[in-house]
Amino acid sequence: MEGLFSACLMMSWVWLSHQYVLLPDSQTFRKDTQDKDPEYWTKSGLDELHAALNMESNVGVAHNVILFLGDGMGIPTVTASRIFAGQIQGQSGEENSLSFETFPHVAFAKTYSVDKQTPDSAATGTAFLTGVKANSNTLGVNGNAEYNRCESVEGNEALSILRFSLQQGKSAGVITTTRITHATPAASYAHVTNRNWEGDSKMTGGCKDIAQQLVEDNPDIQVLLGGGRMFFTPSTAQDPDEGNNEAQKEHGRRDGRNLIDAWKNRMKANKQKYRYVTNLTDFNNVDPLETDFLLGLFNQDHMQYEAERKQNPDKEPSLADMTDKAIRILRKNPKGYFLFVEGGRIDHAHHVNRVALALSDTAAFSEAVSRADNLTNQRDTLIVTTADHSHTMMMAGYPSRGNNILANVNYTSEAAVRHNIETHGGEDVGIYARGPMSHLFHGVHEQSYIAHVMMYASCVGPYVEDRQCARSLLSAPTVRPQKPCINAASSNHWNLLLLITVILQPRMSPLLQFMAP
Repeated sequence: MEGLFSACLMMSWVWLSHQYVLLPDSQTFRKDTQDKDPEYWTKSGLDELHAALNMESNVGVAHNVILFLGDGMGIPTVTASRIFAGQIQGQSGEENSLSFETFPHVAFAKTYSVDKQTPDSAATGTAFLTGVKANSNTLGVNGNAEYNRCESVEGNEALSILRFSLQQGKSAGVITTTRITHATPAASYAHVTNRNWEGDSKMTGGCKDIAQQLVEDNPDIQVLLGGGRMFFTPSTAQDPDEGNNEAQKEHGRRDGRNLIDAWKNRMKANKQKYRYVTNLTDFNNVDPLETDFLLGLFNQDHMQYEAERKQNPDKEPSLADMTDKAIRILRKNPKGYFLFVEGGRIDHAHHVNRVALALSDTAAFSEAVSRADNLTNQRDTLIVTTADHSHTMMMAGYPSRGNNILANVNYTSEAAVRHNIETHGGEDVGIYARGPMSHLFHGVHEQSYIAHVMMYASCVGPYVEDRQCARSLLSAPTVRPQKPCINAASSNHWNLLLLITVILQPRMSPLLQFMAP
């Protein structure tokens, strides 16, 4: 009886989230009527084969690098979101593709951390941003740093591609739908042995909390967009939206500092063209051509789920709009830029079994990738899209083609070990890439390999020397393999050659033995 109640509770959470996500009023969506014709699939296969045969490796230096991270966006989430996004457009959904699924190079990443088979977002963020795997719940440090031991940070810091890019004079930005101090974005700029040290209210050991590190140690990050205002202002402060509520009292700063004011004061002292915004109206009024530094904190806590945001369209910008604004600011730097973009609330929706919200946020994430793809050039910008880990959501049963993805599909199964919230999944996650050196993603990789490809392609960090990075390939002569010409005539020639070889093989064997060394 207990198991039955739990399963019903899970499904009720999924159902309640439907109030935010409106699919067209159809239980079964239209299926393409052509797909019963075998010629339809033959043409589809030939078109895809032709595209593959004409694909060439993009060998060159990545002037810009954009890393998109769908937090918790495992393969089942990608599949279900693909169908969801298609059904929003009135399709059956299965034939649809998310924006990043059209990228030419796809691989898998192994997500385990130094100490766990199934990782958390702090360790994974450290892996794909720094190129070094770490222990769970630690970020921006290597595996020698011990969880919750502040003193073990020193000497074990792991620098990220963001920091290495800044060292080479590039611009950098961080965007997330979570708190800007949350585990994944923080791995790009902070070094702590407890991911929960977002502010000083939870700190132990005398280290700098993540918010303080962001403001004091990273003044050169030009774009910072997300949520989490409460960790930057005193516990007695009045939040612009929430006032002095319980969250502000509990998580606000104990040192009494206002780090937002500290950031603005530094910008003024350095005579920078900057803007600080907290809502959609002010964000929309930011002119990228007149703004070099942008800090946007749009929520006291995490930003809204995309479906909820659409119910309150005047409060927060979308992930796509934040990505668009960031690129327009960062691309003014002639030396290029690194941009990190996280769709972070996919993970949160999965943790509470609100599947519809997870799929909606993944579709919004796909739109952000599409916006970046359209704003940049494949010749000089490497875009990598991946996930930090998966979740336990599954698609199961045998639903018909065009079945409403939010209706009669089994998303969850009863767990042998009970938890208050749903847990991460430990299977491999996808990597989808386009742009310079994207062909280096080609198989099953360690998650830390992602950072190495990005650094190698953009010639930063350990690969800063020309002879050690992609630039070395430009000076060396390369011989491209010729494409095979497959047609009826050439096929007949190969058959004739094969026949001659078979006939002559017995006569040639003594000669071959004589010539052998």
